[in-house]
Amino acid sequence: MSSKAGLVMLALEAWGLFSAVNYYTVCTKRYIEFTISMPIVYIPVIILFAFNVFTLDYKDNWKKYNSEFANYSKRKNRIGGWIVFGIILLIISNLIFSFYLMSQIDWSQYR
Repeated sequence: MSSKAGLVMLALEAWGLFSAVNYYTVCTKRYIEFTISMPIVYIPVIILFAFNVFTLDYKDNWKKYNSEFANYSKRKNRIGGWIVFGIILLIISNLIFSFYLMSQIDWSQYR
């Protein structure tokens, strides 16, 4: 798979993960400080990277999907493109909303 597509997928997955962490932080009202030496930081990233490698890059599985989508009609490809665009927009807006919720909490009370 092209490195750009892989990086985009990894970024979207990481943003989904960040959203989940933000929602957890908002619900529990526990301020969590992350550092690179903490396993809770790098283990999910490794899992996401491994997921991408084994589902798409391993034995060039992405080529099967690419040829399958190439055989779709123009209308079906357009609909699929809009669905993917909607999912990407949903992930980005979800991340922004989770940061908004975090900004609404007075963290000085919980430290």
